[in-house]
Amino acid sequence: MDTPTVAKPAKINRWLPYWAVLQADVGSILRSWVYRSWVLISVLTGVGYLLYRMGVDREAGIVQHASTWISDLLRWCVFGSVTLIIVLTAGTISAERGTLADSVLSRGISRYQYFLGKWHARLATVLGTFLAIGIVALVSSFFLHHEDLSLPGSLLALLTIASLLAAVISCGVTVSAIFNNTLVAVAVLFILVYGTSFALLLLPGHLPSPYRIINGLPYILRGEYNYALLGRLIAWSASFSALLALIGLGCFARRDV
Repeated sequence: MDTPTVAKPAKINRWLPYWAVLQADVGSILRSWVYRSWVLISVLTGVGYLLYRMGVDREAGIVQHASTWISDLLRWCVFGSVTLIIVLTAGTISAERGTLADSVLSRGISRYQYFLGKWHARLATVLGTFLAIGIVALVSSFFLHHEDLSLPGSLLALLTIASLLAAVISCGVTVSAIFNNTLVAVAVLFILVYGTSFALLLLPGHLPSPYRIINGLPYILRGEYNYALLGRLIAWSASFSALLALIGLGCFARRDV
């Protein structure tokens, strides 16, 4: 007589819903016209500005320091990206209110995993794209004869700007989890981001603010900056992003979808 076989208990991956939400949201971001417009504008602006600087350097013989034009590129990228990031993140959850109940409540996806998947997808996509564009800009600086960049300073400059953008992304996802209407979320996010930036500008001169950091990019790229001060700014930005995410996660977990 055959002995009955004992079926092994199936191994359950509790984070599988999180990965599903993360992958689906990354795919939707890459197909978004806002994201593609941002990438296209950034690339065209960078290529055009590089060609202009090379022409001035080769034809007119005017000294073109790499730290100057790369800081200009990063500055324009930040100012142009903030608006698009606000539009891209304000509808992270609020734009899906019609199907959110079916996605979260009718299936094995907790609200925590849903929020974390959305948040991490926006962080990975936007910051990964920004860092890729920034690294390409740094590599292209070798086409200029007057390359005066410091590798640690350049990496620190990219990391500093990425930490500031991460705070904006976290704020956008949190606001989208609190408000049901995407237009209201966009308006509130505009007020919060630009109002906070203006308030930080009023801080004493010895304290770093986003505007002062962006204006000081040429010095950071050359390695002429207080690294401890920038390290504290990155740490504060990361902590602020995590705090915003906790607030959004708590509000989203306790409200009706």
